[in-house]
Amino acid sequence: MNDSIVPITDDVVEALLKLNNDHATETSELGPEAWHRLIEHAFHAVMLEDGAGFLIALDQGAPYANVNHGWFRARYERFVYVDRLLVAPEVRGRGHAARFYEDLFERARSVGHGLVACEVNVDPPNPASDALHARLGFVEVGRLHRPEADKTVRYLVRELD
Repeated sequence: MNDSIVPITDDVVEALLKLNNDHATETSELGPEAWHRLIEHAFHAVMLEDGAGFLIALDQGAPYANVNHGWFRARYERFVYVDRLLVAPEVRGRGHAARFYEDLFERARSVGHGLVACEVNVDPPNPASDALHARLGFVEVGRLHRPEADKTVRYLVRELD
């Protein structure tokens, strides 16, 4: 198994969409058109080389009609927003999520970004994600209840060195 982090490539886009939609509770379900548009407008779209995980992040200028991205856009002038990070259940617990974040931090710093933002579900709870973000130094800056999605999220940021 190769667990290098590489750019998302066209030959695995559909398999990654299936992985995303199989875990829609943690991410959110997307159709093929929205999925392709998300990757097209991404600041950083990477995956494990074997396709067992991915991270997609957008910056403040991405043309993305998303409540969570919009929440950060209304409050921060410049940021990188992690829209989704998913590691397949069979390879969890091996540090891949933290590696995805370290890769993103490096990329963001390289172009002068000083803030990485994301949201984590409070309801339904996501304790593994809470623990990861706490370990990586993210802090809560707000919450939003989304009745249409039947969830409540915490908004988190991490300032980069």
